[in-house]
Amino acid sequence: MAVLALTASGCVTVHGEREIVPAATKSEAAQALEEFTAAYNKADKAYDPALSQKHVTGALGAINQAGLKAKAKNAPDGNPKHAALELTDAEFAIPKKAGWPRFFVADTDSNRDVDDDPAKDTHWFLVFVKHAVDDPWQVAYLNILTPGEVPQFKTDKDGFATPADAGTNELAVAPGRLPAAYATYLQDGGKEFADGPHTSGWRADRKARESSPGWSRQWVDQPEQAGDFAPLGLRTKDGGAFVFFGTRHFEKQTASEGLKITVPKDVEALLTGEVKQSITLERVSNLAAQVPAKNAAKPGVVLSSRIMGITSAVGE
Repeated sequence: MAVLALTASGCVTVHGEREIVPAATKSEAAQALEEFTAAYNKADKAYDPALSQKHVTGALGAINQAGLKAKAKNAPDGNPKHAALELTDAEFAIPKKAGWPRFFVADTDSNRDVDDDPAKDTHWFLVFVKHAVDDPWQVAYLNILTPGEVPQFKTDKDGFATPADAGTNELAVAPGRLPAAYATYLQDGGKEFADGPHTSGWRADRKARESSPGWSRQWVDQPEQAGDFAPLGLRTKDGGAFVFFGTRHFEKQTASEGLKITVPKDVEALLTGEVKQSITLERVSNLAAQVPAKNAAKPGVVLSSRIMGITSAVGE
């Protein structure tokens, strides 16, 4: 359903709905943000994934739920260092679209900044999605941006944002292609993505750690785009788009005979199998990308943010 709604360029019939309407009111969006923050804090304080399960989905949901599960095993009495997350000064980018799913983006300030300089304040961007009137709003993507990375969304005369259709040919890379394009880039390189810490930098880091005396590492990258992992984006004033998407990564570490693999506690909590000679780590990445217009002077997609977490581990 998510892919159907994104790939259409005009009105879509989903459960008989054809009218193009705002995804949410500002008051509804504010309420959704408040409910998410409350659930996030309760879950973090108790290390209980069930307390946030109804409020997260997609890439963020996979990372959040696995992280809480691991911490709960190692600290069954909860988080002794819990400090409540505060998300304030929210600005909402709400698109108009037909049918379901519907989504909107919240640009917020947080209490996680390390200094008091407003010019250095990070922005927490949350993408909320829902599939029916009676469904709860859930956060599928959460990314942290510096002031210079904050997108300028294109809006209509009423202030509503414009969704970036998954199959559009107006962008350097169509939003629906981003997960597969990124997975391919990590394996083979290429020119579709601009250099940066999450592109050329990550490839260089992998290359440097590929082998060392007694150790070898292999990586496999996979796109994630089904259901609530579907890319979601909004058009920007410069003719491009700002898109949120997810990918999955596997890292296999193999030790030579006689060497022992040390498994961190948070990884051990998600481990199946016995680590004898190798361990395969599964991670999910939650990404935010600035996608330029098709004929832009700088056509490379810029990855502004990548939040990644281990979701499982297998020992052999």
